[in-house]
Amino acid sequence: MVTPKNRHPAHDGLRERWTRTLLAVRRPEADLPADTPSPYAYADDLLARWAEPHRRYHTTDHLIAVLDRVGLLSAHCSGPEEVATVSLAAWFHDAVHLPDRSTNEERSARLAERALPEAGVSPALAAEVARLVRLTAGHDPAPGDTGGEVLCDADLAVLAGSPREYAAYAAAVREEYGFVPDDAFRTGRAEVLRHLLELPSLFRTHYGREHWEHTARRNLTAELDLLTA
Repeated sequence: MVTPKNRHPAHDGLRERWTRTLLAVRRPEADLPADTPSPYAYADDLLARWAEPHRRYHTTDHLIAVLDRVGLLSAHCSGPEEVATVSLAAWFHDAVHLPDRSTNEERSARLAERALPEAGVSPALAAEVARLVRLTAGHDPAPGDTGGEVLCDADLAVLAGSPREYAAYAAAVREEYGFVPDDAFRTGRAEVLRHLLELPSLFRTHYGREHWEHTARRNLTAELDLLTA
């Protein structure tokens, strides 16, 4: 539940942003059951999830950043419907986030599979949103999967921040996993960084490769060196 204490300053704007996106791909009003819930009900549920008090990095600010980057990369998509589909996937991609679980992407995908048909989205489009969400577990979309490439690039763009921004990101991740002992965290985090660095390319869109790839690899390498020193 969103309360005055955890209500994000952009809450109302995000509700409208969600609603515009959902209505762009929802089935025609005449085809919907009379008891189809308001789009705002889903916006409120999702925003409450993103505002959970245990989150430090996977917060509403992260959601906003990913949505903004999907817009930035929208020319890579096949058309407006795919942009809306990727945007819906951005809303769901960390909707379930429990730091002590390894099934967050799967559970987030299943939430999309349940919620979107109830909201009036076709089963096929809901399945595509869920597929995109699952891709964020490994950030390795197949070549030509334009929607997956946009979502994964949008999610990973945080890696290409300035040294100060990257340090703040890394600190937020550590805080989110504060229950993990230091040695175990360093080992697990190093594995994540190595996986990313072993990808042929962190970014799959032209914009991402041109603007983010070099800086992100530099940041990842620097953090890995610190963790393994």
